[in-house]
Amino acid sequence: MKFLDEAKIFVQSGNGGNGSGSFRREKFIPEGGPDGGNGGRGGSIIIEAVENLNTLIDFRYQQHFRAPAGENGRGRNQFGASGQDIIIRVPVGTEILDENQDQLLADLTTAGQRIVLCKGGDGGFGNTHYKSSTNRAPTRADAGWPGEERWVWLRLKLIADAGIIGQPNAGKSTFLASCSAAKPKIADYPFTTLHPQLGVVKIDEHSFVLADIPGLIEGAADGRGLGTKFLAHIERCNVLLHLIDATAEDVVTPYHVVRQELAGYDGALIDKIEIIALNKCDALPPEEIAAKQAALAEATGQKIHAISAAAQQNISPVLRQLWQQIEAARVELNSQVTPEDA
Repeated sequence: MKFLDEAKIFVQSGNGGNGSGSFRREKFIPEGGPDGGNGGRGGSIIIEAVENLNTLIDFRYQQHFRAPAGENGRGRNQFGASGQDIIIRVPVGTEILDENQDQLLADLTTAGQRIVLCKGGDGGFGNTHYKSSTNRAPTRADAGWPGEERWVWLRLKLIADAGIIGQPNAGKSTFLASCSAAKPKIADYPFTTLHPQLGVVKIDEHSFVLADIPGLIEGAADGRGLGTKFLAHIERCNVLLHLIDATAEDVVTPYHVVRQELAGYDGALIDKIEIIALNKCDALPPEEIAAKQAALAEATGQKIHAISAAAQQNISPVLRQLWQQIEAARVELNSQVTPEDA
């Protein structure tokens, strides 16, 4: 199934039904009085987050959603039926923005979370509603209220525990394939991965969701190479695994390029926990690996893992460190939840 993380849709709620201005007309009852019923409420447009979806591809084929109007009221005090609500189901992690993408209307981060995007119009009152002790034969009957309509953008941000970042052809897809059941496209050329991929990683007795984010190049924060689309998926990850191609002559510059793009897109991204690994080390002699590890450690101030995703060398220590950081992030998040939030 093709991954689609952005879609524009038109939504319109139903108009309310008109109230009836009817009077009772029966034999031998010449002055039966008003018996006009109220109109029904128009259907609303509701968006709900569900667990079994992971793409917005369905909205490529249907962009317009219109809820039915409420029925008109009728004589004999018959109220009009309400229009049926339309429920639009989207993946967990979907953001809803206005037409200009300036305002965030909702962020659906949990399954079952709902938002009424367009409320159906109220039905108009029939003349029975206006009957009183001083007005025994009202003729007033109201029209139903109109519904609402708008264009909105749906934007999906993957919800993963950890994300793999790095420049194109750093071996991110190979790493995901080596430690999960995911089957991303793998080839020896840049930008093999054009869409984010998710995989469930199991290490020891634990499991977590790992996202393969397409390669970041210089200028990604300004949209070059579809960079802003890719960077958006990193925002929800608790931990980042930064892979660097060990076969490159310079391993320090690619690291700084990616970090610069993270900072350019959102300053909060560079504060995320980061684990760094030199990939494709099976193609290098030990002394060259050690030299590049030392250079990168000096530039970053962190421990540098030397791995080979293709040969599945030293993968487990990286996964264990990822899990430790994910678990720590979860504990910290739970400690910040107040009893009122729970």
